[in-house]
Amino acid sequence: MNASVPLDMTDRLRAEAAIGPDPVPTAASKQTQIIAIYGKGGIGKSFTLANLSYMMAQKGKRVLLIGCDPKSDTTSLLFGGRATPTIIETSAKKKLAGEEITVSDVCFKRDGVFAMELGGPEVGRGCGGRGIIHGFETLEKLGFHEWGFDYVLLDFLGDVVCGGFGLPIARDMCQKVIVVGSNDLQSLYVANNVCSAVEYFRKLGGNVGVAGMVINKDDGTGEAQGFASAAGIPVLASIPANEEIRRLSAAYQIVARPGTTWGPLFEQLAVNVAEAPPQRPKPLTQEALLGLFESDVVGRDVVLEPATQEDMCGGVVPLKPSLEVIYDDV
Repeated sequence: MNASVPLDMTDRLRAEAAIGPDPVPTAASKQTQIIAIYGKGGIGKSFTLANLSYMMAQKGKRVLLIGCDPKSDTTSLLFGGRATPTIIETSAKKKLAGEEITVSDVCFKRDGVFAMELGGPEVGRGCGGRGIIHGFETLEKLGFHEWGFDYVLLDFLGDVVCGGFGLPIARDMCQKVIVVGSNDLQSLYVANNVCSAVEYFRKLGGNVGVAGMVINKDDGTGEAQGFASAAGIPVLASIPANEEIRRLSAAYQIVARPGTTWGPLFEQLAVNVAEAPPQRPKPLTQEALLGLFESDVVGRDVVLEPATQEDMCGGVVPLKPSLEVIYDDV
């Protein structure tokens, strides 16, 4: 199109509408990488992140770890079992006292890792997803977008589907997502749901991709590896089901120390997490997901037998008078 030729308003609008969206990035930004880690509750996200962030810091990276799980257990391993004041709880107390919350109130350090917990409401007293949204609003007021970290790692619960827990994906708050799973159906179901969420928002113009999967408590049966292959995402690390790892983690000890038995595994994980590009996943159907497991494991030989009203009433359906009004023929 010749730029020197004047266009009327209609032509200008048509030309603007013809411009396609920016291409989806195939590699993470060289600036701060914000990475959201999702997985089923109890699958080992916090264990993975505490050790990953520790190893990154030992390699000279500036790392901020943010727990976005209402259990507020992301940082407990990092701090040897110590609980940290959460942003939501601290913000509420400061507000009642008429004081402003500061970074020093909620962010703490250990061996180069900066860490904080968003927190959440007590059971029955509020929405966890809304708590996440409030927590990030507070982070923005504290200057989140001005902080100079190499990596920001977000620990998100994957088996809660309300909006707040999908915030990084829905609002392009992170460049990439990592899923943590194991060789069990429920954790892979959650991982598949996260991939589905990423794909959904990609279709709406989002840019977040899945960088890969961490297999935790890997017993070698291969279902998680099969899922990753089918979903088109790489396996970033396989952490074995090992008694020493379990024992050390239960005692709130970091296993990812340079020069130790498990150091090389987490060193490689740190490299893979940093370099893995965000990709567009291929979520599995329910049948395909079940197909990763043997039929005797997931009960696919069971036939669904429809129930009847007689079944529901114990064999006899009580007759109820009709409320229909019938008029005699005139």
